[in-house]
Amino acid sequence: MIQSTMRRNPMAVRLEQDVSVISQSFETASPEEVIRWAARTFGDGLVMTSSFGADSAVLLHLATREMPRIRVIFIDTGFLFPETHTYAEQLRRLLDLNIWYYRTRNDPFAYLESAGEEDFRHRRDVARCCAANKNEPMERAMRDLAPAAWLRGIRRAQSESRRNRQFVEWSARYSCYAISPLLNWSDTDIEEYLRKNDLPRHPLAAFGYRSIGCSPLTCTRPVEGDEDPRSGRWAGSSKTECGLHLEDYQI
Repeated sequence: MIQSTMRRNPMAVRLEQDVSVISQSFETASPEEVIRWAARTFGDGLVMTSSFGADSAVLLHLATREMPRIRVIFIDTGFLFPETHTYAEQLRRLLDLNIWYYRTRNDPFAYLESAGEEDFRHRRDVARCCAANKNEPMERAMRDLAPAAWLRGIRRAQSESRRNRQFVEWSARYSCYAISPLLNWSDTDIEEYLRKNDLPRHPLAAFGYRSIGCSPLTCTRPVEGDEDPRSGRWAGSSKTECGLHLEDYQI
C-alpha cells in the first residue's frame, strides 16, 4: 500500500498560539465559540465534512448559523443507506446547505466483483472497501478544495479511540487544521440540541442505529441499551474507524 500524500496547502494559516494551547482553552468553551473562532481565523478557507448520519444535523445547524455558505463535503461511497441520501436532501433543503459531493470512482457492483466480494450485504475485507470507496474520495476532496481548516463532528463520548482527541489538531495528512467543536458533548447534549432546535432525525435512528455508515451488515448494525454508540460499526472485527480521522492511514 502507498501512503497518501497531499500537496502543500496555499491557504495554510499560521496560528498565533500552539494548537495544544488553543485546544486547552476550548475545554470549557461552547461549540458556538469554537466555530466562531474557526470562522474568524480561517474565513473562506474553512470547510466541514458530514456523513449525514445519526448526529449530523447538530454540527450542520451550528456551523451554518455562523457561516451559511460553508462548503460541506459529503462522501458517497456507493454503499450508503438509501435513507442517508434521503436525509441529506432533507437537511440540504432545510438548512440551505452548500454540499460538495465527492463520490467513489468505483461502480459498486464492479468493485464487488474486482474485490472478490460475493455478497452485497457483507464485506470480507472492510479495510479495502473503506480505503477505495471512502478515503480515496476524501483525499481527493481535500486536494481539490485545499482548505486551511476542517470542521468535523467527532466526540470523545463516541468511542474509546476518540477519548484523547483534541479540539484543534494539525493534520499532516490533509495539510490543514482539524477542528472538533462537539468534542466534549455527551449523547444527552446531542439529543437535547436536536429536540430544542426541532431538527429532523436520521430515519434509521428510530430503529436503533446510533452510528450510521455504509449499508452492509458488516459495516453498520443497530445497537442495544448501553452499548457504545459506535459498537454497531464493523461488529465482530477490531476495526473502530473508517480512516478519515486517522493520520497514519494508508490507501
